[in-house]
Amino acid sequence: MKILTCVCCLILLTEIGFCGEEKPDKTAWFKGKWGVFFHYLANPASRKDEGKSAEEWSKQVDEVDVKGITKQLKEIGADYLVITIGQGSGHYLAPNKVYDEITGIKPSKCSKRDLVSDLADELNPIGIKLLVYTAYDLSWGDIEARKGLKLISHHNDHLVGLRKTNVPNDWKKNREGQIEFMWNVAKINEQWSRQWGKKVAGWWVDGCYKKEIRFPENEPPNLETLKGAVLTGNPDAIVCFNSGYGVRYYSKHEDYTAGESKELSRCPGEWVEKDGHKLRYHALLYLGRTWGQGNPRFSNNAVAEYAVDITSKGGFVSFDVPVKKNGLMPEEFLVQLKHIGDSVTGRTSH
Repeated sequence: MKILTCVCCLILLTEIGFCGEEKPDKTAWFKGKWGVFFHYLANPASRKDEGKSAEEWSKQVDEVDVKGITKQLKEIGADYLVITIGQGSGHYLAPNKVYDEITGIKPSKCSKRDLVSDLADELNPIGIKLLVYTAYDLSWGDIEARKGLKLISHHNDHLVGLRKTNVPNDWKKNREGQIEFMWNVAKINEQWSRQWGKKVAGWWVDGCYKKEIRFPENEPPNLETLKGAVLTGNPDAIVCFNSGYGVRYYSKHEDYTAGESKELSRCPGEWVEKDGHKLRYHALLYLGRTWGQGNPRFSNNAVAEYAVDITSKGGFVSFDVPVKKNGLMPEEFLVQLKHIGDSVTGRTSH
């Protein structure tokens, strides 16, 4: 009887361990937190490659002031930083031997300096976590890179002269023209994940529109494929997949909502749920005119109240701000972010 009881207990514990709702919450650290999001790119966000050389880009990344960024984040009280690895232009702020092998581009458009690793080495010891932005459609605006990556069809083809502007995009054609490309993207992100390991606490993955067409659940490569790749170096990292504007549930493979937002809105609660799967509520709001550009468009009090509403309910919120070439935030945004930090922590601004 004792043996049977022990076996039953073991079975029960095993079932609890594998029950979705009983698994450790990887997002627990982010409950009630807030952070800053940098679109640090060779060209403005969502633009094609506009002629910056590999040498110019690598030199620019070399001059990023990591200690200065760390000092600013500490002063405003941010809990974490999210930074773009790169986007459509084909320039990236960390080396990647797999990307270089696949594209065959020389000199590499990946910077010689590993800025992600350098930032993590400064931020992690003082309790500020680092997350990275990547995209499922890396280098879509770099015609040379697309050849090696095997990207045949993309929804932004009209911006690079591969589709007439008045011709609508065909999402099914995108899927058919991206199969080999998506496997390559998974390999490239896996390499970065291995490089950084536990230095990186999370991934924000862009370009994941039309999942039913482009990322079918039973036909790899898909969102599950990329999740496995980015978690290679740190299985405890959190992941989300951006499908466009809105704080909403998108995939069972996510841990938190991508939360891309244009305007201030109220947080309904700590979780966004569907079919028994919970995502932690996360909102990402740009404070300038658009992503990574412009002057502050909200009052200090308005964004502070917005941040307090989300964090007090167990969600977390990221604020996208423009940055200079050296990576430092302009003074007008520092003032606003300091007000946010003081409000979230209950401190009094002076």
